[in-house]
Amino acid sequence: MHYQLSDDDDEEKCMQGAEVKALFSVTGMTCSACAASVEKAVKHLPGIKDAVVDALNHRAQVVFCPAFVNEETIRETIEDAGFDARLISEETINERSTQVCRISIQGLSCISCSMTLEYYLSSVHGVTKALVSLSNEQIEVHFDPRLISTVDQILEAVRDVGFEGTLITYGGATRSVQLQLEGVLENENSTKIIENSLRSLPGVREVNFEPGRRKMSVTYEPDLKGPRDFIKTVESNGLKASIFSEKRGSETHREDEIKQYYRSFIWSLVFTIPVFLSSMVFMYIPSINRGMEIKVVNMVTIGAILRWILCTPVQFVIGRRFYTGAHKALRRGSANMDVLIALGTNAAYFYSVYSVLRAAFSPRFESTDFFETSAMLVSFILLGKYLEVLAKGKTCEAIEKLMDLSPERATLLTVDTEGNVSNEEEIDSRLIQKNDVVKVVPGTKVPCDGVVVWGQSHVNESMVTGESRPVGKRKGDLVIGGTMNTNGVLHVKATRVGSESALSQIVRLVESAQMAKAPVQKFADRISMFFVPLVVFLSISTWFAWFCAGKLNGYPKSWIPPPMDGFELALQFGISVMVIACPCALGLATPTAVMVSTGVGASQGVLIKGGHALETTHKVNCIVFDKTGTLTIGRPVVVATKLLKDNMSLHEFTSLVAAAEVNSEHPLGKAVVEYAKMCRENDDETGPTWPEARDFESITGHGVKAVVRNREVLVGNKSLMLNHNVVIRTCAEEIMTEIEGLAQTGILVSIDREIYGILAVSDPLKPGAREAVSILRSMKIKCIIVTGDNKGTAKAIAKEVGIDSVVAEAKPEHKAQKVKELQANGNIVAMVGDGINDSPALVAADVGVAIGAGTDIAIEAADIVLMKSNLEDVITAIDLSRKTFFRIRLNYIWALGFNVIGIPLAAGAIFPATGFRLPPWVAGGAMAASSVSVVCSSLLLKNYKRPKVLDSLQVRGKIIG
Repeated sequence: MHYQLSDDDDEEKCMQGAEVKALFSVTGMTCSACAASVEKAVKHLPGIKDAVVDALNHRAQVVFCPAFVNEETIRETIEDAGFDARLISEETINERSTQVCRISIQGLSCISCSMTLEYYLSSVHGVTKALVSLSNEQIEVHFDPRLISTVDQILEAVRDVGFEGTLITYGGATRSVQLQLEGVLENENSTKIIENSLRSLPGVREVNFEPGRRKMSVTYEPDLKGPRDFIKTVESNGLKASIFSEKRGSETHREDEIKQYYRSFIWSLVFTIPVFLSSMVFMYIPSINRGMEIKVVNMVTIGAILRWILCTPVQFVIGRRFYTGAHKALRRGSANMDVLIALGTNAAYFYSVYSVLRAAFSPRFESTDFFETSAMLVSFILLGKYLEVLAKGKTCEAIEKLMDLSPERATLLTVDTEGNVSNEEEIDSRLIQKNDVVKVVPGTKVPCDGVVVWGQSHVNESMVTGESRPVGKRKGDLVIGGTMNTNGVLHVKATRVGSESALSQIVRLVESAQMAKAPVQKFADRISMFFVPLVVFLSISTWFAWFCAGKLNGYPKSWIPPPMDGFELALQFGISVMVIACPCALGLATPTAVMVSTGVGASQGVLIKGGHALETTHKVNCIVFDKTGTLTIGRPVVVATKLLKDNMSLHEFTSLVAAAEVNSEHPLGKAVVEYAKMCRENDDETGPTWPEARDFESITGHGVKAVVRNREVLVGNKSLMLNHNVVIRTCAEEIMTEIEGLAQTGILVSIDREIYGILAVSDPLKPGAREAVSILRSMKIKCIIVTGDNKGTAKAIAKEVGIDSVVAEAKPEHKAQKVKELQANGNIVAMVGDGINDSPALVAADVGVAIGAGTDIAIEAADIVLMKSNLEDVITAIDLSRKTFFRIRLNYIWALGFNVIGIPLAAGAIFPATGFRLPPWVAGGAMAASSVSVVCSSLLLKNYKRPKVLDSLQVRGKIIG
């Protein structure tokens, strides 16, 4: 395999997904205001790149990313805005030119290995990016499929570097599924028949079979075929097939690794304990010691031969992994922890062999061996590796909990053309395909993302979004896979399954975040480049210094413990220095903490996209808030009602107004109807019905007119009233002035040409917004509002929320410019917005925070995505970031401090003054313990609790949902 660096600097741009341009016919638009409302509604959808509406030709052209939104959703959004829409045509603008695969790496033991592997894979022609995660022993490779036709080429490159790799996931414009085959394969032709049968199916791109693992990988287009079709095809050829569980495969690898280290450690103990007893204990038991000291050949004793025999399998059989690792590292021109272990144990072992052989050929030379040093070093290091693998496995628990949210089984419904259910069948949830209809009964989990086509219920989405209250669902509402259905039966049509689901996207986001290195990790990377060579130099220097001091009588002979000589004492000091130094602890300090914290954040509804975002967030001292949808709930709500007539109750008043507005598509009209529903709920009525409205008329820009219960009802602005000769009395004028002064919209209600009442409508603050801003200010973080709204509204909201600095009437590019001005003044700026309209500012900010909920999150636009639509999680994100980097600093202090203190101690720095000497086997144990302690320190982040002040935060007011 020949490697060459890519010369194309623009290949990073290939990471963007495919864009689709769709053209819609839109009827009902009468002016530019209509076009603007359609454009605004469409642009609020996630994944929309651009939207242009032509009111004259009644058309709308939308450019979007199909991974986040589809044509049907856009069409429904246009219709929700009050217009009829029909898809005319669509075309793909650019095909995805980069694909991503994730590979599990066996034998990835230290930071030096990971850096070497990352460097070599990045240099493979066609690879645009390679990210190694040492903590979970995986690598994520981004590559151009036009230059690398199959993933096997990447796996071959991994093997060429000296590692074994196993493909975990592979995805691009198509999907891939792995099938586990069961049954008897008569011959190779049987496999070829199955492969050809699968290839003949529409939508199947590629089929690969692994005979050793009886696993078949199928790459396909999910819109055409799915896993059920492939299993039926395999079974029609006489075999059984099931979905190969990716989770099961990764768990099996980790369990195998844990068992392997455990077995190696136990076997090493079987040999090491007798060696230790023979060397350290039996000398104090006279009866046993006499037998051990019996001479066999010249001066060679039975004890020395036994120790040699017992130590040899530990050194070369059980410790073979260290030789293999060291060989691979040295072959590629680098050095790692295995090199230090191999050098240290070899020095002890081969000097001992030399000593025994010399005693065998000399009648006077008494041998002094260090076989116990070699054996105990290997045993302690294996114990440390075993504990480290156990601890690292716990850092992945957050991902495993997310993956466990998906139910194992689902009830598939067969629906006829009229929508009637003709059959029910229980299937593996992984076999659900697009457009399937599944039944979800109370107490079970929703098996996939979809839309409710029948039934109503409440769904607990806390496990995905963090929202604690169950959310009502009825026909037409979206549901998220992995959430819990509480009290009603739902029929759900699958829209996104497998790797397309919101849960899978969250899992991938967290996995990618755990892959991404924090800038502080560069510190450990720089140290690791020269750490091992420096340790080898210090070890040799230590031996040489003590050896020369002994030869030149630089210290008293009484310092030398019997039965050693000066050379052997110097050798022990040198070996201790070599095995106590630990680059692994430095390499694990950051990635383990980032892995745990991103997992903890995801469990609390805060998705942090990698170490860079996590590191920058803890430095934030200035936050820029968008207003609409960020500080406010983002839609009009009736906040007050003023009745001007005593002869009408609120119940009757709202019934008449709702009856007039129920046919209106205007957002203000919908707000009035929702308010009337809430009033009915307060009266303990369910399923409100409104009186019949006759002669309904929507008057554009003014309001509505209808006859309800034989009474003429007008609902609208002053112009509507004046045009219908309705007298607006002074008290009504004063109330309208007061409402407008509060940046609210006043709606006048006339019944039979008399003003009966006024409704105040506004986009109110989100619950807890004022308290969240107050907490941020107490954390010494400056808060600013930058919004496109008018100055009056912006200042009113700022005053209500407690923010002094306001920038109003700002276009998207002006928001980004304001962010850059704040950065120029030395601030670390976070921008909090909806992740779509505010994308220029989100990109310009040091940290972009997108507020969304469930499937509507704008993942690509921001560094942090808040699954819940509240501002409390901004505080949680900052607090989690601060605690994570406090933990990372502690990890570095411990890892560096251990080496800074341990190496001089092992070199005998205090031996002349205290007589204390660190034996090599104790030094090896300390080295193993240092790595374990760093991982355990990071695991303490699993106990993270959000600030207590948030638990006592009082939510004011009631928001209509």
